[in-house]
Parts: sequence; C-alpha cells; structure tokens
Amino acid sequence: MNEIYNFLKQGDCYYLATLDGKQPRVRPFMSIKIVNDKLYILTTKDKNVSKQMHKNPKVELCNYNGDEWIRVTAEAVVDDDVEVKQLILDDFPKLEEMYDANDPNVECLYLTNIKATISSFDDKPKVIKL
Repeated sequence: MNEIYNFLKQGDCYYLATLDGKQPRVRPFMSIKIVNDKLYILTTKDKNVSKQMHKNPKVELCNYNGDEWIRVTAEAVVDDDVEVKQLILDDFPKLEEMYDANDPNVECLYLTNIKATISSFDDKPKVIKL
C-alpha cells in the first residue's frame, strides 16, 4: 500500500476517473492518505465526483512521475469518520482552508479491491493487488 500511496503523492496531484452514466470523467485530485491501513481520499458530497462514486463506486487513479506511471483500479467506500477527515485535512493545508472535518458535506472514502499497475517504457509492468 505504501508504494501505491507514495507514487500517487508525487507531484501536485494525481488523476481520478469515475463514470457519469456512460461517460468517463477525469479530474485532478490532491487528497490521499493512509489511515488504519486503508487508502483514503476526500471530497464533498455536493460535487459530481461524489455523486458519481455513490452511483458507481468503481474508480481509477493515475499518476506519472516522468519515468513511470501508475494506474490504480479500486472501489470507493464511504467512511464519514470525522477523525479520519481531520487527519486528511491536516496533510492538505489548501483543503483545510476550504473544508471543516465536522461539516457533514465533507466526506472521506477509502479504496478497496485495489489493483495497481506500475509501468514504464523500459521495464515489465509491476502489479500490486490489495
């Protein structure tokens, strides 16, 4: 899990894809954190990304570090634990300026059924299943 987490944390953001009906939607995301051996993301319930994950919890995350890229398939599970929300916000000052862990609109989701593939042009892909 740490290898996936560290790869996704590289750079300013990673990209999260959801499904909006039959149309894929991709957007940059910042929040990611391991808490209690789970990989969490944070958003707000009023955003389309949240609505899409509630309707279809299957997501993909992607990031590129200049030499390799990672693609992560997973399912997002809602966990509205205020302490987890605060731990995530503590790591992202920009988000902490906008959101409050006690706000019921703020939600955290953890990823399950994770399969990550780290690829490059030079090496055989590395697959990690959690």
